[in-house]
Amino acid sequence: MLKKVSVFVAGSWGTALACVLAANGHDVMIWSRNAEQVDEINQEHRNHKYLNDHLLHLNIKATNSIEIAALHADAVLLAAPTSVMRQVARLLQPYLSAETLVIHAAKGFETGSLFPMSKVISEELPQIDAERIVVLSGPSHAEEVIEQCPTTIVVAAASIEAAQAAQDILINNDFRVYTNVDILGVELAGALKNIIAIGAGMIDGLEFGDNAKAALITRGLAEITRLGVTMGANPLTFSGLAGIGDLIVTCTSRHSRNWRAGYQIAQGTAVQEVVDGMGMVVEGVKTTKAAMALSRQYQVNMPITEQLYLVLFEGKNPKLAVEDLMGRGRTHEDAITPVIQK
Repeated sequence: MLKKVSVFVAGSWGTALACVLAANGHDVMIWSRNAEQVDEINQEHRNHKYLNDHLLHLNIKATNSIEIAALHADAVLLAAPTSVMRQVARLLQPYLSAETLVIHAAKGFETGSLFPMSKVISEELPQIDAERIVVLSGPSHAEEVIEQCPTTIVVAAASIEAAQAAQDILINNDFRVYTNVDILGVELAGALKNIIAIGAGMIDGLEFGDNAKAALITRGLAEITRLGVTMGANPLTFSGLAGIGDLIVTCTSRHSRNWRAGYQIAQGTAVQEVVDGMGMVVEGVKTTKAAMALSRQYQVNMPITEQLYLVLFEGKNPKLAVEDLMGRGRTHEDAITPVIQK
């Protein structure tokens, strides 16, 4: 059944997902505060700031009225940066009914509270059953989704019915969607992999080679899993699309802004200069600070995260950080249970 689906906001990921939804025949509206961006989407069917000259689906409409976008929507997809997710959800609150399907596609934690985005959204949308809030995650660059490259993601909610409802409106031959009920694990995996992606960019920037990067990805997954399981997530989630799948794509692709940030930092550019010059949010920087706080709160050892924290926030030399990781005392490799996706 075709539905009215509204997307908030018109960044690269929100715009790419709007194209997926429009290709599926839904009535799609995308919201932006920027009147010029709204006009560009409506008149030129492009979003140059985030997706260069890619032609958007012709059935996408844009508006800067949150009421017009949200009112009577069957589903809303929140692709706002984590720093403004609470504000966007609060603006939506008067216009959504208890039956509205709420999906979010942000990867990170709220600064201060350390809440995942599902909890932030739940607090601001009390009329929505928290178990029906859906998270979308997995290995997916907006630049490839917009070109209809084969992409596979996962949608997770405590309610399998809500996850399946999200699956139904998103899935097509180019965009395969799996469901999961471990929303905590999917959110943690999606957020924490950005930290490791910054490290992978540093490895490449330092020209330390593929051996080092493979080790970083593998041991990064181990510490992501340790924290996730300690917080109550299913360990198998971290071997799935939201875990190792997203970790691989974010650590190995130049599309990844977190990888690019790490690469530039290793080349000698100041952290703040990198963040300011990216043009899009580098979620992994703030996530590193949040992960350090969570590791202390849950008493979980996260040596890679700790060294990246020292580089990002205390000015440690990236090369020295790698040397300190390599020079740690002898230890035993903890196993990560594999899972086979059907």
